[in-house]
Amino acid sequence: MDQPNAPYLLVGLGNPGREYRETRHNVGFMVIDSVCKAAGISLSRVQSKAIIGVGHFAGRRLVLAKPQTFMNLSGQAIGALVRFYKVPLEQILVAHDDLDLPIGTLRLRPSGGSAGQKGIASTIQHLGTQDFGRLRIGIGRPPGQMDPAAYVLQSFSSGEQPLVNQVLDRAVSAVERFLKEGLEASMNQYNGSLQER
Repeated sequence: MDQPNAPYLLVGLGNPGREYRETRHNVGFMVIDSVCKAAGISLSRVQSKAIIGVGHFAGRRLVLAKPQTFMNLSGQAIGALVRFYKVPLEQILVAHDDLDLPIGTLRLRPSGGSAGQKGIASTIQHLGTQDFGRLRIGIGRPPGQMDPAAYVLQSFSSGEQPLVNQVLDRAVSAVERFLKEGLEASMNQYNGSLQER
C-alpha cells in the first residue's frame, strides 16, 4: 500500500533515565540526539510510549523517536508509531548498539534476526516482520570474563569517546543518505569501520 505522504521513522534504542544516559546500550539514543542536532529537530512530545520529534531532514519528513519503555519492550512504541504514521517498512530505520561489532564500526542492514539484541527482538515481535532497516553501532565485546549485561551498562571510556563521536557523525551522514537515496545506497557508502577508511 503506497503512502506518498508517509514520513520516515528513525528510532534509537536505549533505556530511559539519567543513570543510563551515557552507557554503551544507549548508543541508539545518541544517534537520535546527533540527528536532532543536525536537522534542527527537538524531541518535544510524548507519544506511544516514546519521546518524539517531527521535522524535515534531507528534504524528507522525519519522525525521530526514543522509546521510553526500557530496551526489551521497545517494540511496543515502534509498532504503535508505525501504525499511527502509516510508515512503510522501507522507511523505518532502527539504530542500536551491537556487541559483535568493534567500536568505530557502523553497519546498515535491511533485515535479519535480533542476534540477541532484546530491543530488536521486541521490534520484530510488534511489527510482525524482520524486514526493517537497522543501523548497528559497534560497542565491542566485554573484556575477559565480564558479563555482557554489565558491560553494556557501562559508559564508554575516555579513550573510546573520540571514536564514538566520529561514528555518531558518520551515522548522521548515513541517515541523510538513507533519506535521500534509500538504504542500499547508504549501505554501500557507510558500512564498515573507521579504521578501514
